[in-house]
Amino acid sequence: MANGPVLVEVLRGDAVESAHSGAVAVVDARGTLRLAIGDVDRPVFPRSAVKVLQALPLVAGGAADRLGLDDAELALACASHNGEPAHAATAAAMLAKAGVGVDALECGTHWPMHEASARALAAAGAVPDARHNNCSGKHAGFVCVACLLAAGGAPGRPDGDAVRRRAAGYVRPDHPVMREVAAALQAATGVDPARAPVGTDGCSIPTWALPLRALALAFARVGTGQGLDADRARAVQRLRRAVAAAPFMVAGSGRFDTRLMEALGERVFCKVGAEGVYTAALPELGLGVAVKVDDGQARAAEVVMATLVGALLPLDAPARAVVDGLAAPVLRNWNGLEVGRLRAAAPLRSALAPG
Repeated sequence: MANGPVLVEVLRGDAVESAHSGAVAVVDARGTLRLAIGDVDRPVFPRSAVKVLQALPLVAGGAADRLGLDDAELALACASHNGEPAHAATAAAMLAKAGVGVDALECGTHWPMHEASARALAAAGAVPDARHNNCSGKHAGFVCVACLLAAGGAPGRPDGDAVRRRAAGYVRPDHPVMREVAAALQAATGVDPARAPVGTDGCSIPTWALPLRALALAFARVGTGQGLDADRARAVQRLRRAVAAAPFMVAGSGRFDTRLMEALGERVFCKVGAEGVYTAALPELGLGVAVKVDDGQARAAEVVMATLVGALLPLDAPARAVVDGLAAPVLRNWNGLEVGRLRAAAPLRSALAPG
């Protein structure tokens, strides 16, 4: 893979120890490319960076209303969470509203990403289950969509066995739930998934490789609703508001997405992907942002995203302090001594310079 311009430098002391290259696209809701650094037309796998798009069928199709999902539950449907107790409990609550248990999830199991939560689970003699998977909220949302499909237009909620039968295999590309997800991705990005490279995500659903330009367009639409039908436009607004109301649910303790959205509320919707992908919507500017760091380092993608947010949005002093801290994180050794930091590199700084 050809490297793009250097976007982030890693300093040890005052010397550059390593560097991260990549690409950035900033697009408005009409599809106009407002900023391009590197190759913004090369397809990349967005992975978890598009969870809000994957949650569109949950809200636009009516399942969220039918089951009475609250802000925390909708935020979790958009999340790559830590697996902390509140995350696991919220996933369980979503499943209960659909009339099923954790066995309905097809995302797989891993230990909580939050070290203290993993240690507490182990100390209690327990083992993780699918609720602790960072994608359990998204998958619980898929099960809720299947619950609506199982109802078939009848009033009330179908019994759990009917929901489990309808949800079974929902991770397959040909399942009705995943077809709804693919349709939402196409509506937001303008790219037909059938014509895009496809792989399998860590949580077993399909993931399609999409150009950064198209991803940025999708997030401009997430921020504005422009270019989406009425149901999806209402859905993205509701999901953004839910995440702003419950930012802990979308990531968790100490995580970039939670910290940034706690500081800025509805002014920013941002979402980490995998392998150095990041996306964001800036609703007041009508802009969408997509980032890819070539070597897949999330820490570098976070610096790029914070730098972009800090350059594009007017910020008051408290918000500026948070954003600037995220844009130039300090590196410490095991004794807690400051040994270096990350910073935006010259190509990124120059592209964002006024005038």
